[in-house]
Amino acid sequence: MNILVTGGAGFIGSHVVRRLVTNYPNYHIYNLDALTYAGNLENLKDIESFPNYTFIKGDITDAVFIDSLFVKHKFDAVIHLAAESHVDRSIYDPMAFVKTNVLGTVHLLNAAKSTWETEYTGKRFYHISTDEVYGTLGDTGLFTETTAYEPSSPYSASKASSDHFVRAYGETYGLPYVISNCSNNYGPNQFPEKLIPLFLNNIIKNKPLPVYGDGNYTRDWLYVLDHALAIDLVLHKGKNAETYNIGGFNEWKNLDLVKLLCKQMDKRLGRAVGESENLINYVKDRPGHDLRYAIDASKIRNELGWEPSVTFEEGLSKTIDWYLDHEEWLKNVTSGKYQKYYKKQYLNS
Repeated sequence: MNILVTGGAGFIGSHVVRRLVTNYPNYHIYNLDALTYAGNLENLKDIESFPNYTFIKGDITDAVFIDSLFVKHKFDAVIHLAAESHVDRSIYDPMAFVKTNVLGTVHLLNAAKSTWETEYTGKRFYHISTDEVYGTLGDTGLFTETTAYEPSSPYSASKASSDHFVRAYGETYGLPYVISNCSNNYGPNQFPEKLIPLFLNNIIKNKPLPVYGDGNYTRDWLYVLDHALAIDLVLHKGKNAETYNIGGFNEWKNLDLVKLLCKQMDKRLGRAVGESENLINYVKDRPGHDLRYAIDASKIRNELGWEPSVTFEEGLSKTIDWYLDHEEWLKNVTSGKYQKYYKKQYLNS
């Protein structure tokens, strides 16, 4: 089986690629990544020489290139992870999100439809999406697979649009697809624009911890290795034309999470209790900031037997250990262009 993984050098993608390459030696895994700021082949150095792994540098926004790739390699399945994924970036550059997340997805769908030519037996287009397409929740309730879409940011609007296109190709052309919507991921190899690695990096450097608003925004957190396992299960056992929500069965207010992170980091770095917490800096809230996300992942648990392997506290501890053991990786990915972005986004608030 030939499987194309888009965005396979990124955070979630690299863990999915590694899992498939090491667990399925009879599959050939093609990793397509444009290697933008969040894509890093260092994430996959341990498997780069495996005989069932091929890296391809390319951009999903290039329709001609994508078409030729499908013709050449005759993919049996697509796991589509490539995306612009940071809400803050989407606010000041929404067109980048439209191009990659919407048009890029449609290029992949067109290539799959054209190559498979209705010979859909054994084929699957698996689109990975986000819980942010559902909008925001009040103090109670959970997102289910039937929750209506109500995106609030350019990022979530672009992902909602791509979800709709995938379903439309299934309904219109019979394309075999499956979609999963996940909660906030965390763990090893995450680029430090997202909350946990950003704050880990800042604590190490004794830099301010920029908390939006009052810090009471609530998120469900999913350990990335658990997400990779869930993707594996959905790929192999999920039903066509179905959606699966994937979450960690936990909720944390941002401020409580940051305080837990500070407490664990003080202990790891040998600092006085409360030292890292003094770095917390409340900054102006971002536009369209959803108050609460919380996923009901009972469908994937009941139908496919998936559940998280770690509690949030355990996963956070593993994540901290990884970043402290890989400071050179952190230093490499936070150089150059990212420094300019960080200054614009957080220091001018």
